Amino acid sequence: MERRSFLAGSTGVLAATAAISASAQNLPAVSWRLASSFPKALDTIFGGAEEFAKIVERVTDGKFKITVAAPGEIVPALGNFDAVQKGTVQAAHSAGYYFPNVNKALAFDTTLPFGMNQRQHNAWVYQGGGMELLRELFAQYNIVNFPMGNTGAQMGGWYNKEIRSLEDVKGLKIRIPGFGAEIWKRLGADPVSLPGGEIVGAIKDKRIDAGEWVGPYDDAKLGLPAVARYYFYPAWWEPSAALSLYVNKAAYDALPPAYKEAVRVASESVNQWMMAAYDSRNPAAFKQMIGSGTRLQLFPNSLMIAAYRAALSIYDAESAANPAFKKLYGPWKKYRSEINEWHKTAEVAMSNFLGNWKADG
Repeated sequence: MERRSFLAGSTGVLAATAAISASAQNLPAVSWRLASSFPKALDTIFGGAEEFAKIVERVTDGKFKITVAAPGEIVPALGNFDAVQKGTVQAAHSAGYYFPNVNKALAFDTTLPFGMNQRQHNAWVYQGGGMELLRELFAQYNIVNFPMGNTGAQMGGWYNKEIRSLEDVKGLKIRIPGFGAEIWKRLGADPVSLPGGEIVGAIKDKRIDAGEWVGPYDDAKLGLPAVARYYFYPAWWEPSAALSLYVNKAAYDALPPAYKEAVRVASESVNQWMMAAYDSRNPAAFKQMIGSGTRLQLFPNSLMIAAYRAALSIYDAESAANPAFKKLYGPWKKYRSEINEWHKTAEVAMSNFLGNWKADG
């Protein structure tokens, strides 16, 4: 694949938008269906797909329309990867780590426990060779992938009992996806896979003891503060969580060049929009939760260390058994190490100072 910058500056986006709009006047009408993995009530994570559809329609002067479907309207929340692969729908908005049964290497498209934060992930994808590796992986499944949103670092979820030591993890039924579930299982928990819209009901009915989703804003919209008392952090399994647009390759190849450019420009715009939305909305929601009696708890250091060691062991085993995982893991691990060395010098030091400084300045 030709190496290039996948992120355009504001000037580049405006120029691309003008060019697309001009070209679209002489192009045919196209209609797509996009199946989301996320609850319709969440205006951030589900809203990302709606924002994408609006941008595509706007820059193509209404010629390229995309209908966004919530889970269950066309396919179940976790059925959209297969639906895109088979061409049942032209596109999906989802997360690669939801599909370990397809290939655990798909998790690199979203996040790995103790992996990179949102900025680091974007740097790896757009400038560090990650996009080329991911495109090669998704091509095996008849899919073209585009980064389209990120939650940033997540919270560790809602629990109906305190976790003071590793002993408290034994038998804990927790909703969690991907490699995070494997690690919790090694620690003694009983992980469960559930779509986001089913977490509250499962906790309320005591089918699970704990559930994690994203962070304060979305968690409040789902109703999680009403069904669990303790709010733990950090989500070491999700130092960020990148979401993606998955497009059926045949449908994508059939698009005129201007419409392909519309898909690229719109997905990149949503990738920036979603992170800004979460960063703007989480602080007030977090403050309200704490003021309403939510018990904020830090995971014990013993659990964090045990989870980190388990993660490394799992990655080594998966690399030995899965060539696709191994091909991504080496470059990803090297990039993570190098960018963390830089970020701890400037970014982390500055954040720690501001976070610990109590005076008004």
